[in-house]
Amino acid sequence: MTVEVNNVPGANRCGARVDGEPRVADVAEYIRTTELVAFVHTEVAPEYEGRGAGSALVRSALDEARASGLLVPATCSFFAGWIARLPEYQDLLYQSRSKVSD
Repeated sequence: MTVEVNNVPGANRCGARVDGEPRVADVAEYIRTTELVAFVHTEVAPEYEGRGAGSALVRSALDEARASGLLVPATCSFFAGWIARLPEYQDLLYQSRSKVSD
């Protein structure tokens, strides 16, 4: 299985296609600032679950965040769970520096 991941900055999302199929298998929507990229929603088409397309999408998106010097808040549970399992990406997690409390 080959997975091709494309980032569409104008649409604030990236998507993964499997084996050249026209249908997008996975999509991740994000909000990007000069310091952060927050992946706010990820969808995996049911027929692609467990086949690695989602992992390829997350890996590509996080590698791009690292190359751009961006941190990633753990907003999306799919991304957060993936990062939690892979120590080599945990340095990308955004940690709030705010001292404000309720």
